[in-house]
Amino acid sequence: MTEQLKQLRNEIDAIDDELLRLINARAQLAQQVGRQKSGVVYRPERESQIFSRLQHANTGPLRNEHIEHLFTEIISICRALEEPLTVAYLGPQGTFSEEAVTKRFGSAVNSMPCSSIDDIFRKVESGAANYGVVPVENSTEGAVGRTMDLLLQSPLKICGELQLPIHQCLMAQQTDLSAIRKIYSHPQSFAQCQTWLNENLQNLTAADRIDAASNADAARQAAVDSSVGAIAGKQAADVFGLKICAANIEDNPNNTTRFLVIGNQDVARSGKDKTSLAMATHNRPGAVHELLAPFAQHQVSMTRLESRPSRASLWEYVFFTDIAGHQEDENVTRALQMLRDNATFLKVFGSYPAA
Repeated sequence: MTEQLKQLRNEIDAIDDELLRLINARAQLAQQVGRQKSGVVYRPERESQIFSRLQHANTGPLRNEHIEHLFTEIISICRALEEPLTVAYLGPQGTFSEEAVTKRFGSAVNSMPCSSIDDIFRKVESGAANYGVVPVENSTEGAVGRTMDLLLQSPLKICGELQLPIHQCLMAQQTDLSAIRKIYSHPQSFAQCQTWLNENLQNLTAADRIDAASNADAARQAAVDSSVGAIAGKQAADVFGLKICAANIEDNPNNTTRFLVIGNQDVARSGKDKTSLAMATHNRPGAVHELLAPFAQHQVSMTRLESRPSRASLWEYVFFTDIAGHQEDENVTRALQMLRDNATFLKVFGSYPAA
């Protein structure tokens, strides 16, 4: 070992010792803060402010996404010193939903796999889970209707959001594509990888592509049959001990799913927020224009507008809307008050830090 290398390693050791001291000091302060928060352990607006401040101060070589990942884990571990959160997600283990839980809450949580989106809502409503993470839309396949319908019915609020890049992998017990006789995956994943499958597995017919309840279930099938391949996320390969035959096989490299965090708390302003709501109006000419006019009048930007059939009446619709800003912001407060006068139905799902 050269003297220069030895000196560099000594400097790294000294920095590691100081990091250890500082992280423990942070954990002690976090415990003191936790005792002041009256049982509210998760503060998404505070965490968003921390990430924004650190990323603004970051001079590299670490990228901003590395900084967020690092501090998500530090915050997660400090939070777990009080009491680990239980977070429900669409299981089984190895799904993109589980990956979304880790991205938002870190590893120091109790992850609760659920069999359906309905079950996630039930777990949070009953108190069996502190929070739930549910998919609400995909950039390729569109909105997740069941999540939107349950938001209308449930008393739960939206506490946060995150966007997860979806990278599909072909996995099997071995990496020889010619040995694969059939492929299992969720129908949405098949739809997202059609071009790659057609070009690279021409020997397989449509009948050889078999729908699975989830990508994790597809990986489970491949784990017990050497002739089976599965399309799933890399995490599923780790869980089921499979090898990656091909990575990032999605047709759209920007394929992204947006997830919502649902819970029982209102979220304070972070400085860069979003508010989600649903509204309805009379079925008559000009009614939708009147419904949207308050946003234009009070300079509130809409970032999303989708319609869903109303279960109350035939050919009546509910409009799901995301707007920029927090419901406590002055212009948003005025727009919502005007909207209450114009709408036949209005439900605000919550305000939360924008992803």
